[in-house]
Amino acid sequence: MLRLYIVALFGMITTSSFAQRPRELGVRFGVLPTGPLNAITDVAGVRVGQVTLQQGNRIRTGVTAILPRSGNLFQQKCPAAIYIGNGFGKLMGYSQVEELGTLETPIVLTNTLSVPTAADALIDYTLTQPGNEQVRSVNAVVGETNDGYLNDIRGRHITKQHVLDALQKAKTGPVEEGNVGAGTGTVCFGFKGGIGTASRKLPQSLGGYTVGVLVQTNFGGVLQIGGKPVGVELGKYSFKENLDGSCMMVVLTDAPLDARNLKRLAKRAFMGLAQTGGIASNGSGDYVIAVSTAYAIPHESKAALDELELLRNDNVSPLFLAAIEATEEAIINSLFAAKTMTGDGGHRVEELPKQRVLELLKR
Repeated sequence: MLRLYIVALFGMITTSSFAQRPRELGVRFGVLPTGPLNAITDVAGVRVGQVTLQQGNRIRTGVTAILPRSGNLFQQKCPAAIYIGNGFGKLMGYSQVEELGTLETPIVLTNTLSVPTAADALIDYTLTQPGNEQVRSVNAVVGETNDGYLNDIRGRHITKQHVLDALQKAKTGPVEEGNVGAGTGTVCFGFKGGIGTASRKLPQSLGGYTVGVLVQTNFGGVLQIGGKPVGVELGKYSFKENLDGSCMMVVLTDAPLDARNLKRLAKRAFMGLAQTGGIASNGSGDYVIAVSTAYAIPHESKAALDELELLRNDNVSPLFLAAIEATEEAIINSLFAAKTMTGDGGHRVEELPKQRVLELLKR
């Protein structure tokens, strides 16, 4: 069982210009250590790029791009899997990943009605890469949540250039959280949601692998932090209020897993969502995309057989716990980083009252 600890505020490393995270405020989750950044980019080679649109009184949306590795991803594919927790969503690219177990484009997150635009941009991005001159089929993977409460979603303000800019800006290092990228206009547990990320680094005795998670939070339920009924205490939870929506979860690892065990890893990330009180309601599109960066699968090869060294089933359990912990923390990180926002139609969503939450947790 995951447990939450309230600890003294000293000896902790903070990132300047970024909002204070729960750990920096004395909150810890689980038992496994984090990576140096406590972010998806702790998995070597992973890059994240974001474009945020906040214009006038109505536009509150954006794009978040996750690139698992450098180079031509179409020619050197990553093993991948997708788990559907609840399928009220418009995730593009699912069927080929399910069938072949590979990812051949970066992963782009945006709003619901911008999925076709993002896919079009990903196709342009892939076709124009050196070595892809003869490519005639691209399986673009695009996830979404509906930011239509705060954003003029019908205006479809995301352009292909916004997506290409996010891909171009992608970098390693710290990842900005909260009201940025695809999380700009999202709402989570009735509070301002957004982008969140976290990681876990297994000790060498358990393989030394890293699991990194990035989430786009836009869902409802009864908020829990470390098992504490925070949503109830704050008086904001599903069926008391109309809280609905979706959550995209992207899990990256350097552990050598095939698509079958990546699907199993993705299922555990969904357990991390449940740890926070998410209920995968009827109107929620809850998806987990899990990808390994440990090896590449060539688009073409003269060899008839793949020779791979894969982690055995008996050795994947520590990764399962890592995915649960990192997903839970990433979701809470998104809430702590998000700020109060007013958007389309004058709708206003308050940020999580962090000081009151901390006081509740200390009881």
